[in-house]
Amino acid sequence: MFWFRWKNPIKLAIILLLCVACYFAFTPLRQKIKLGLDLQGGLRALVELEPTEAVPNITPEILAQELYVLQTRLGGLGVSELTFEKVGNNRINIEMPGLKDPQQAIELIHQAAVLEMRPLTPEQNARAYASLQSSDKRYAESGAYKDSSAPIITGADMTSAVAGAGPGGSGYVVNFTLNSDGAKKFYEWTSKNVGKPLPIFLDKKFISGPTIQSAIGAQGQITGNFSQEDASTLANELSAGSLKVPTKIIETENVGPTLGQIDLQKSMVASLIGLAIVLLFMLAVYRVPGILADLALVVYCFMMLAYVSVFGVVLTLPGIAGFVLSIGMAVDANVLIFERLKEELWAGRTTRAAVNVAFKRAFWTVFDSHVTTIVGALVLYWLGTGTVKGFAFTLLWGTVFSLFSAVYITRAFTDAVVDSDIVTAPAAYGA
Repeated sequence: MFWFRWKNPIKLAIILLLCVACYFAFTPLRQKIKLGLDLQGGLRALVELEPTEAVPNITPEILAQELYVLQTRLGGLGVSELTFEKVGNNRINIEMPGLKDPQQAIELIHQAAVLEMRPLTPEQNARAYASLQSSDKRYAESGAYKDSSAPIITGADMTSAVAGAGPGGSGYVVNFTLNSDGAKKFYEWTSKNVGKPLPIFLDKKFISGPTIQSAIGAQGQITGNFSQEDASTLANELSAGSLKVPTKIIETENVGPTLGQIDLQKSMVASLIGLAIVLLFMLAVYRVPGILADLALVVYCFMMLAYVSVFGVVLTLPGIAGFVLSIGMAVDANVLIFERLKEELWAGRTTRAAVNVAFKRAFWTVFDSHVTTIVGALVLYWLGTGTVKGFAFTLLWGTVFSLFSAVYITRAFTDAVVDSDIVTAPAAYGA
C-alpha cells in the first residue's frame, strides 16, 4: 500500500537527484569536457618503428614497449588528452590535441634515445673523441658508429638511469642499472677489457668513451662532461623512455586551433538544431506523451554529459555524431511506445490500462532495436581505428542510456501524469 501510494513521488525524486548529480558532474562545461584533435586543434603523427641489428623484428611486445615509452616522453608536454593507438604491426598513431609547440613533440618522437655500448679500438676511440670536441663532428656521429663492432649492451638491457654529480666536480654523469642478462653480458666483457675504452652511442652518435677501471656488473656510469640539464634529460629518456628501436614519422597532420573552433561551433549548432526539431516533433505529434518524452530526453542529455565528463571521454566530431544518433534512438523508442499507446486507446481501453499494455508490449521491440545497435557499435569499436572507435564508443553508451531513458524515465513521467488523473482525454495522448 505504501509503495502504491508513494512510488511515483519516489521515482520522480530519484530522477531529480540524478539530474542534480549529473549537472554538478559536467559543470563548468568548458573545463570538464575534453575536446579531441579535430575540435581544438593540435598534432597527429603516424610513427613507424624501424628494426635494428639488435632488434631485427618488431614484435607485439616491442610495439607495446615503444608505445609506453612515447606515452611517458610526450606526457611531459602538458597535453592531457594524448591518445596512442597501435596501427598494424609496427606503427603507432599519436594524437595531441591542444598542443602549442608541435615541433617540440616531433623532436621528442625523433629522439629515439637508443643506447648502445659498442667496442672501438683505442685509435678509433681517440678519433671519435677528437671529432666530438672539434667543430667537425662527422666522425663522432657517423664514422665511429660504422667502425664499431656489434653492441655489448643496448637500451633493452637497461632498467633505470639516474643523473648525478660526477666525481671531483667534473660535471654530471648518468648512473644506470642493468637487468640480469645485461649485467651478466656486461660483466663478462668488461672483466676482459679493463683499461680499454668503453664507447657509448646514443641514436648512433658517439657521446662518450670512458676507460673501464674494473669489471662492471649490474650498475655502471655514463660520463661525458654533461651539464646538469643534459644529464637529467638523458637519464629521463633512458629510464622511463629508452626506445628499443628508432622511430620514423611517416606523416603528420597539424590542425590549427581556429579550424578546430569553427568545427566545434558548427557541430554544436547542428546538434542543437537537430535536438530542437526532435523536441518540437514529439510535442506536435504526441502532445502530452511528447512533452514527457522531451523531459526524458533532457534527462538523457544530462546523463550523457555527465558520463563524458566523469570518465574523461575525449569528444571528437565522430563522437558528437554518435551522441546525436543515440538521441534519435531514444526518440525512436518513444515513438514505438506512443504509437502502441494510441492503438490501445483506439481499442477502447482506459488511459491507465492503455499505458500499461503499451509499455509492456513495446518493451521487447524497443529492447531488440537497441541491442542490435549496441552489437553493431561493439563490432565497430573492436575492428575500427581512430575516429571510428570514438564514434562507436559514444554510440554504444548513448544507446544504453537511451534504452534506460525510454523504458524507465519516460514511464515514470507517464505514470505520474496518468495516476494523478491530470490528463485523461485520449486526444491529449495523440489518439
